[in-house]
Amino acid sequence: MALSEKNPMVVAHILIGMVLVLLSSRISVSNATETDLACLKSIKASLVDPNNYLNTTWNFNNNTEGFICRFMGIDCWHPDENRVLNIRLSDLGLEGQFPLGIKNCTSLTGLDLSHNKLSGSIPDNISDLIHYITNLDLSFNNFSGGIPKNLANCSFLNDLKLDNNRLTGKIPLELGLLDRIKEFTVTNNLLSGQIPSFVHNNIPADSFANNLDLCGKPLSTCPAVARKSHVGVIAASAAGGITFTSIIVGVFLFYLSRGAAKKKAEDPEGNRWAKSIKGTKGIKVSMFEKSVSKMRLSDLMKATNDFSNNNIIGAGRTGPMYKAVISDGCFLMVKRLQDSQRLEKEFVSEMKTLGNVKHRNLVPLLGFCVAKRERFLVYKFMENGTLYDKLHPVEPEIRNMDWSLRLKIAIGAARGLAWLHHNCNPRIIHRNISSKCILLDNDFEPKLSDFGLARLMNPIDTHLSTFVNGEFGDMGYVAPEYLRTLVATPKGDVYSFGVVLLELITGEKPTHVANAPESFKGSLVEWIRQLTDGPLLHTSIDKPLLGNGFDHELNQFLKVACNCVVENAKERPTMFEVHQLLRAIGERYHFTTEDDIVLPTDTGDTDFPDELIVADATKEV
Repeated sequence: MALSEKNPMVVAHILIGMVLVLLSSRISVSNATETDLACLKSIKASLVDPNNYLNTTWNFNNNTEGFICRFMGIDCWHPDENRVLNIRLSDLGLEGQFPLGIKNCTSLTGLDLSHNKLSGSIPDNISDLIHYITNLDLSFNNFSGGIPKNLANCSFLNDLKLDNNRLTGKIPLELGLLDRIKEFTVTNNLLSGQIPSFVHNNIPADSFANNLDLCGKPLSTCPAVARKSHVGVIAASAAGGITFTSIIVGVFLFYLSRGAAKKKAEDPEGNRWAKSIKGTKGIKVSMFEKSVSKMRLSDLMKATNDFSNNNIIGAGRTGPMYKAVISDGCFLMVKRLQDSQRLEKEFVSEMKTLGNVKHRNLVPLLGFCVAKRERFLVYKFMENGTLYDKLHPVEPEIRNMDWSLRLKIAIGAARGLAWLHHNCNPRIIHRNISSKCILLDNDFEPKLSDFGLARLMNPIDTHLSTFVNGEFGDMGYVAPEYLRTLVATPKGDVYSFGVVLLELITGEKPTHVANAPESFKGSLVEWIRQLTDGPLLHTSIDKPLLGNGFDHELNQFLKVACNCVVENAKERPTMFEVHQLLRAIGERYHFTTEDDIVLPTDTGDTDFPDELIVADATKEV
């Protein structure tokens, strides 16, 4: 008898039974529970958790269905079913390697391990571990090695973030076949070669920034394109009966042009100054840290690709900063000090002094090198770049800085500057404070750079001459009295730091206020002064910060910033006072331990003795 001829109830029972058999063969709820439990236990066991986040919140002494859905960072498909949908363990300070036990979370679609201290390589078989993943974020870790081709088998991927790691080699071209990809970032790695051409989405050039030598649309054209056309010419010439000699000449020209094309791609500006010091490659780099490998200028040139513009990670008034990758895979930063007016003997003396200036909130100066007229400073690498780039990214919507992080950065930077003013020997006026010279390490601890460099520059330099050259962007940090007297003072540093505080709380740039009326053409400080008698809190503060339970802290922070930028320098607080005020605002966050800033009894409230002022624009100190 045909199925259609059976009793309808019988047919229904048969169909329901078939569906249940198929579903049970695909996934078992009880099995999913067991495997997902094993998955989370394995993750907890394989990662080092110095802050005890997982140890205190992932308690497996529970047999109720859905209990793991209440774990920190875990989303489930259903709150009463132990099937993990997303794992979000960002910014927990976790250490270790990629957790292989994650393969047991067989229904996982989202994984975020960003902003931790994970290391090692990304597993070659990663698609076997997280096959159904749609969002994968491994950014801001210490992953090394290559990007596995196997990632291209994660065909459901929408977002793939691998930026700010130590990944090397080429980006697998197979990733271009991911037809659902919407966001792909590999910035701040050590990648080279041609980038993938994504099928359905245009990934912007910013997603590939700060690597060794990437090429291909939308970046510069790859040298391989030129090679192909030359090979075609040679082949055609041979087919046309060109003599053996002409073929040899053609091959020679091909290699010559390929080298030129490659060199042009690596260094479009030519870097003529770098060519002038190639005869001095054997010069030693004087290092302050015994733990750092001995180096020569040739090592610095190799590590920066001959100081290629592609390796520039920042450019301040004292000169550009280059990302350097030395032979053992370690990262350094190399500053080329521009327009130094000091003789070599004086420069070396200054460097020895600065090499002994050490504080937790200063970028460690590891060494220096003198080559002809060039001066190079070697610093420890700061993984998270400049505060300016974090506050003002190219794509504003990707800015992701909550209030506690901004406050932590403000307190740490104030601590560093207060230490320079009040406790460093000799005491130092920075004179170039801006969000561009505040660098962030792997834990987003702020470190001041460029401290003490004002003494090495042309006496009419860092503020005034750059304005003449057209770099008006930093003028928003300059204290008004400096433009009148051309004399740097500690209260000038306080003013500049106040502008940084305003950047942190408003999200605005010093000289371009996006939220001001279109007719407003003034600076950030001028905009804030216009609002002092109005509803300041809700009109100037970065909107994502409001309404989250700490509006009182925001208001107090804004008052500190405004006190720093008052017109009359004598009415501004000292950096010691600024640091203490900010510490009080952030007391409940426990950012700081023992304070190392002590107000010396011989300076009162005040400015330094005249002989300690670091830079006078009209004479040398």
